[in-house]
Amino acid sequence: MRTAEIRRRFLDYFAERGHHRVASAPLPTPDPTLLFINAGMVPFKPYFTGEATPPWDRATSVQKCVRTLDIEEVGKTTRHGSFFQMNGNFSFGDYFKEDAIRFAWELSTNPQDQGGYGLDPDRIWATVHHSDDESREIWRRVSGLPDDRIVARGDEDNFWSMGVPGPCGPCSELYYDRGPAYGPAGGPEVDEDRYMEFWNLVFMQYERGAGPGKSGFPILGELPRRNIDTGMGLERMASLLQGVDNLYEIDETRPILDHAAKLTGVRYGADHENDVRLRVIADHVRTGLMLLADGTAPGNEGRGYVLRRILRRAVRATRLLGYQDPALPELLPVARDCMSPSYPELAEEFERISQQAYGEEDAFRKTLKQGTTVLDTAVEKTKADGGSTLAGAQAFLLHDTYGFPIDLTLEMAAEQGVEVDRDGFAALMAEQRERARADARNRKAGAADTAALRTVLDANGPTDWVAYEALETESTVLALLGPAGPLPVATAGDIVTVVLDRTPFYAESGGQDSDAGRLTGTSAEAEVLDVQRALPGLVVHQVRVTAGELAPGDTVRAAVDAEWRTGARQAHSGTHVLHAALRQILGPAALQAGSYNRPGYLRLDFPWRGALSPTVRSEVEEAANRALRQDLPVGVRWMPLAEAKELGALALFGETYGEKVRVVEIGGAWSRELCGGTHVQHASQVGTIALTGEASVGAGMRRVEAAVGVEGFAYLARERDLVAQLAEQLQAPREQLTERVGVLLERLKTADRTINELRRKESMGRATELAAAARDIAGTLAVTTTIDGDGGSARELALAIRDRLPERTPGVAVVGAGAGPKGVVVVAVNKAAKEAGRSAADVVKGLLGGRGGGSADVAQGGGIPAADLATTLDGLPGLLG
Repeated sequence: MRTAEIRRRFLDYFAERGHHRVASAPLPTPDPTLLFINAGMVPFKPYFTGEATPPWDRATSVQKCVRTLDIEEVGKTTRHGSFFQMNGNFSFGDYFKEDAIRFAWELSTNPQDQGGYGLDPDRIWATVHHSDDESREIWRRVSGLPDDRIVARGDEDNFWSMGVPGPCGPCSELYYDRGPAYGPAGGPEVDEDRYMEFWNLVFMQYERGAGPGKSGFPILGELPRRNIDTGMGLERMASLLQGVDNLYEIDETRPILDHAAKLTGVRYGADHENDVRLRVIADHVRTGLMLLADGTAPGNEGRGYVLRRILRRAVRATRLLGYQDPALPELLPVARDCMSPSYPELAEEFERISQQAYGEEDAFRKTLKQGTTVLDTAVEKTKADGGSTLAGAQAFLLHDTYGFPIDLTLEMAAEQGVEVDRDGFAALMAEQRERARADARNRKAGAADTAALRTVLDANGPTDWVAYEALETESTVLALLGPAGPLPVATAGDIVTVVLDRTPFYAESGGQDSDAGRLTGTSAEAEVLDVQRALPGLVVHQVRVTAGELAPGDTVRAAVDAEWRTGARQAHSGTHVLHAALRQILGPAALQAGSYNRPGYLRLDFPWRGALSPTVRSEVEEAANRALRQDLPVGVRWMPLAEAKELGALALFGETYGEKVRVVEIGGAWSRELCGGTHVQHASQVGTIALTGEASVGAGMRRVEAAVGVEGFAYLARERDLVAQLAEQLQAPREQLTERVGVLLERLKTADRTINELRRKESMGRATELAAAARDIAGTLAVTTTIDGDGGSARELALAIRDRLPERTPGVAVVGAGAGPKGVVVVAVNKAAKEAGRSAADVVKGLLGGRGGGSADVAQGGGIPAADLATTLDGLPGLLG
């Protein structure tokens, strides 16, 4: 049975039993404690914790999940995979143990021609918590399992909680006996390879208190509403029903593995090390495909770094197997064909997905070429110095400068028999992160603790947010908070977090910056600096008190700066217009992958390989402004998510949507997106969109920037004035400016070449004279001089001087170049000097305090002020004497 069919049967079974079908949430999650969804229950977490009221009593889903904590183990065992799918059925205060157990047993054992999976009941084992006699009795009654196949286990295996105070409860798991070929008999406690777990039922019935780990915490009592959270591993069930050993061999991964084996000429099953690499390729290519599909882009931090690491591990595994050509163009289409029966959007979005993936591989191939040379040199030096551990600073340099992930450095160093100082690397990374956090704290001073905000939310309920309807409200200050917690009062100059009962301020989201404005009370004035949704339902304001005193309980007038909001509407609507124009000119692959807009400015990121030509940029700008001139109507509608998708509304990556969504249309279907931002009423109100920049922001990702509204007109006016000034200075008509500037630039290049050639000849003419005037320092003929040139000129002169020194006498030439603010020093020594133990690299490092490097023949260094060159070269006698 194919995996897509297993998936369909699961959803159909539970839908027929009153469960609401919930689509898989995107892998990137807004949960601040996670990078990606790592369990099927994560999207339902607010319902289990009581943070939100579930819209249904029963639900079912097949949730995409990614776990990367054990990424180094992928392929080494048949259990570890980074991407997997979790089939789940959930009850929110509705049915409990009896029905949950019955559902799992029926679907698992019902014959396949009756919609079930047809597992042999005589090969199924169940586990229960040792205290859960109720579940044991239900299993006996529902399934007829004998007592010896219902195994009692402890807290570590069969009790669930989130690891923090909140809901918890016993678990019951189902295992399938795969037979003696997989291990010894005796049940899951004896061997979990032979007895494969395929379903876990969590019975949330208690509330736990604080405590460590999976045990040792107090049970505070029964939950007022008992819940069910179950998870059936889709890949595990596919392994069982397809009669294969592991998740790498099911129909959604084996074709990728087989194609990798064909490309590399390696036979799967012949060699363990090669098998590991083939499994890494199969797993990581599929995982990369799914992350890209859900809007994650390769990057250097967070989710982007995880994706980059996964793609690069897959590429490197193919290279280690002997395949040196680009691998992802061969493998990614295979993964698409494997997964698209369950996720049709993969085929629809493949052009965008593949562009990003192939761009990342291209960048990595360049990184490998450059970084490998640096790493090999560092390893060689480490060994030459008698060491066996690569310095953490060197690993950090590879990561920070050359984009070499630390795991790649570890792998490649280990292959050459060298360890890496991971503690030193971690310390440098921690310093870098702390600097970044400090910068963020400086930008967001006064941020309040989440626990304190949770207390405010629990006590007062959600914020009455009226940003769509009003620019001004009369509001009550519910709380003042600083970094250390609640404050009784804030005075002039204080920056604090303010919670209001209702607010007209737009909270930063969906790429739109937060509103600016003021809070005005009878005894205080405050400037609103930032507005955020700190928790679901809670809007918080960062303010600077400018006069008087502000205290909880005060009544204030909360007023948005109307000019700011007008500009924000223009910029956000302009973003939608520019997005539609990009897709009109470039095609549907140019799908927005990130944006930011504020009054007068917008930027938009989209996947694309290569820079946009000036002609294409002009076409995009023209298409956008044509829409503004046509005064396309802007409409906003609320509707069910399924209906919005049926209409073709674009759901943008990185955003999380509920069952009811807000659809913003500009010109009807011309631009139709799910969006929570503020917008103009007619396209002409945007004013104008003037593209101001276009650049790369990562492999396969471009960014366009634009000035909007009044700022757009001002930008165009500045451009016009600049053109007028150039035309006047060059005494040329505007239409001939490009040609005239081109002629001038060519003249300047010719003049520069002539000047450099004259300088070179002058320097070469001096070489004989300088060599003849060499000083004898401790038996070595030495020449020092400075020139008004660059490093290349200095190197050429140093070599010329050296070659003019007597061959049989040790000689050294030192030339300093000071054409720029920083000086360059080049040292060249002859053969006799080398034989006498002189080294150019040692000399340049001695002169420059350890900086610089090169060979024994020629070396170069810099970093000192050009004005200090002469003094620096005066130190040569001390080095040679």
